[in-house]
Amino acid sequence: MLSTNDYVEKVYAGVLGKLIGVYLGRPFEGWSYAQITKRLGEINYYVHEQLGVPLIVTDDDISGTFIFLRALPDYGHSTALTPAQIGQTWLNYLIEERTVLWWGGLGNSTEHTAYLRLKNGIQAPESGSMAVNSKVVAEQIGAQIFIDGWAMVAPGDPELAADLARRAGSVSHDGEALYGAQVLAAMEAQAFVESDINKLIDVGLSFIPNHSIIYQMINEIRDWHAAEPDWRVARQKLAARYGYDKYGGNCHMVPNHGLIIHSLLYGDDNFQESLKIVNTSGWDTDCNSGNLGCLLGIKNGLAGIDDGPDWRGPVADRLYLPTADGGRAINDAVTVTYEVVNTARGMAGEPPLAPKNGARYHFELPGSVQGFQVENTIESKGTAILNNVKGGSQKGDRSLAIQCHRLAPGRKARVATPTFIPSKEIAAYFDKPGYSLLASPTLYSGQVVRSGLMAGENNEQPLTAALFLTIYGAEDKLQIVRGPAVTLAPGAYQELTWPLALIEDGPIAKVGIEISSGEAADGVIYLDYLTWDGAPEVTFKRPDHAGEMWRRAWVNGIDLFDPQYPEAFRLVHNEGVGLLMQGTHSWTDYEVSAAITPHMVQSSGIGARVQGMRRYYGLLLGSDGQAQLVKALDGIQILAEARINWRLRQTYELRLLVTGGRLQGWVDGKRLFDFEDRDRVLQGGAVALICEEGRMATEQVTVKPPGR
Repeated sequence: MLSTNDYVEKVYAGVLGKLIGVYLGRPFEGWSYAQITKRLGEINYYVHEQLGVPLIVTDDDISGTFIFLRALPDYGHSTALTPAQIGQTWLNYLIEERTVLWWGGLGNSTEHTAYLRLKNGIQAPESGSMAVNSKVVAEQIGAQIFIDGWAMVAPGDPELAADLARRAGSVSHDGEALYGAQVLAAMEAQAFVESDINKLIDVGLSFIPNHSIIYQMINEIRDWHAAEPDWRVARQKLAARYGYDKYGGNCHMVPNHGLIIHSLLYGDDNFQESLKIVNTSGWDTDCNSGNLGCLLGIKNGLAGIDDGPDWRGPVADRLYLPTADGGRAINDAVTVTYEVVNTARGMAGEPPLAPKNGARYHFELPGSVQGFQVENTIESKGTAILNNVKGGSQKGDRSLAIQCHRLAPGRKARVATPTFIPSKEIAAYFDKPGYSLLASPTLYSGQVVRSGLMAGENNEQPLTAALFLTIYGAEDKLQIVRGPAVTLAPGAYQELTWPLALIEDGPIAKVGIEISSGEAADGVIYLDYLTWDGAPEVTFKRPDHAGEMWRRAWVNGIDLFDPQYPEAFRLVHNEGVGLLMQGTHSWTDYEVSAAITPHMVQSSGIGARVQGMRRYYGLLLGSDGQAQLVKALDGIQILAEARINWRLRQTYELRLLVTGGRLQGWVDGKRLFDFEDRDRVLQGGAVALICEEGRMATEQVTVKPPGR
């Protein structure tokens, strides 16, 4: 099954169902049924505009689902993955008080409580146990909201899905919370091969004790559904018997799991109706709606989502995954789908799928746009529409059709997708709600952008297409940088290659295609693929006329990084090791350098192939006057060291080169280390400034290809 288009498309539908459900329910999360019906009525469609909030948001339901699943590839795709290893994944990808979780404090937020247990050396599953955290804290909803990924890597295998959900859930939860997670994970896994809702529920129940509250509640809801046709009346029964007044804490598993089962049954297998019921019913709306949307997406596929209003158009596949791996924060549903699919294939010992030779944007899934939208500027407004179509491709089966309408001379049809936080306003908004949008750009100078374009055979005349970038310039004003252009006769196909020269401004916010014509024209350009590769060549420093986006491009795992100090980068970290990171997991072979000034600090230096807070290579000015080459991988391993008697408040030029398994390190121009790491676990990743307990500074960080 893992090799079939049906599996890939069902995973894609599950991912989209999750996103749509979360985006639908997030604006009124925590509202009661009475509040929702009074202010909003029944929830038939997105209501974010009514409440003045964005549609595409950072959210723990999305981030936790797809981030914690990375434990599988990080630990060799082993089906013997342990709760302790998943706990290490939490510590690696989470940045305390900033990303993914609701950081509500010890004993108040279940996930924050578990994180603090892990941080203080209590491994999973003890970190989430009742014995350590109490029954009420351990039985909140979080074990359920993160389970969808574990189900999607186990298609048709509910036993494996339930087991993975139990292991993952036990990092932070226990008791009834684990039972609810196991039921839903088993149902989602079985939904790949079974369409009958009641049979799915039977499968889910088979993995939990029949004396559990979850088991008994599900059967009561089924009885109510058989006897009572009105979902509103049945919701009242659920609230009376299993409501928040019966189960303590901020967001207990039992009532919310009950709403998912209730809405699944009363929704009568219809995506819109089911999401209407679960969202109108209140309580933890985004969590419940996200789980239910994922289940129905898997079960009924893309056709089930499309059978109703346009859920997908406003979303345009967009999602944010803010973690310590900042290069994956600006993301899309297609990319995440293939990560899930390839995780499952890795578990089965099968090679990964890489459509169109691994192109980042390939549009091979029906209806996918991968974040591309029409740019509504003065010169481009109303000149194009986008559609995913079968055809228009020489590399695969599908393409993104850019349909130009009445394209007058001097007008440009411009379509683009984000490569970084797309506006200062969005960045500022996510400083407010508590789930910070920490992100690095995905595209940098020095890399090579490639695309394939085809003109429609029925175009009236040739159209000119050009690659372009939107970058943050002086004072963060967005500027257009144009690349190579080609004029395409009707039916012609052309590939464009654009080596990005050094960009003094930055970061790069978007990449896209601009279409123009010398005459008034209707026509279509098919975007077959767009991608980039190669090592970056860039110097990170405080730019002249600096705004704030250069600073936001650094993912901040440091206690204090304040650009108001004289140095461009003054880092202060109070306890343990902190990292200030930028780059992506696709960076493999490169050199990173910086002139480091340690002030009062335990150790400081630079990092390469950084994959989070606890996975990287480092070249450090370490304790006792030593220079150290280290590897962080569930702990710090000193690979090599040399005494150089470095001193505080003096500046040292550090240079770290990573090529294949070879690591070379220089201090002040002298090569001190040449080490071969044979396990090759850390094959790619970002760069970092590393500060352990104290203060350090530098003016700039340079990254470039080997030998450049």
